[in-house]
Amino acid sequence: MKIVVVNPNTTAAMTEGIGRAARAVVAAGTEIVAVNPADGPASIEGWYDEVFSVPGLLAEIAAHPEADGYVVACFDDPGLDAARSVTDRPVIGIGEAGYHVASLVSGRFGVITTLARSIGALETNLLKYGLDRRCCGVRAVDLPVLALHDDPELTRARLGAGIEAAKAEDRAEAIVLGCAGMAELAADLTAAHGLPVIDGVAAAVKLIEGLVGLGVRNSRIGGYAPPLAKPYAGAFARFAPKGG
Repeated sequence: MKIVVVNPNTTAAMTEGIGRAARAVVAAGTEIVAVNPADGPASIEGWYDEVFSVPGLLAEIAAHPEADGYVVACFDDPGLDAARSVTDRPVIGIGEAGYHVASLVSGRFGVITTLARSIGALETNLLKYGLDRRCCGVRAVDLPVLALHDDPELTRARLGAGIEAAKAEDRAEAIVLGCAGMAELAADLTAAHGLPVIDGVAAAVKLIEGLVGLGVRNSRIGGYAPPLAKPYAGAFARFAPKGG
């Protein structure tokens, strides 16, 4: 089985960490290919960045048609529905994966993300996925995505404080880490804080393995039907759908 994990931002160092987190949990025989686009934002922090990350995400999916499934490795799940429209292979966003896994192991879960500007996008997704009633709050630790690895001790301290506040004030029973850049911290934080701390990267690749094992693919009717053939102008001409 081959799973392509697409980091929709252009920061290669983050992609490497995401790849390590994915490879740490997959079954023997599953190949992980972690990639990022050449064009787009260096990090994704809010709706504006999301928009400009989607063309690169779709280009990476198109560049790897042999994959058995794809992971959108940004917690905002940018372009997820569009990606499911251009392939019949399973496509899982790490936000959606993390939320669903948390809902299977806890009655109430909290989310710890980077900056407050991202909270609106995450809350909108929780509503979309029908899991807003299971989430007891989204907290930001006031660290930009690209700063998460600058000072590991500060990052762990901020995340730890956020987790403890979610436990005490929100009655969180599990925590979802709200950024792909936090992926490799989940196990340590679980041990340190005494509740499940879920990394969406790991959750997404395991869900892909499950869907592929079940032989389940994306629906090709209704909203996920292939886009209709039509011309696209200018810089987006190469994305013009050919119909399916």
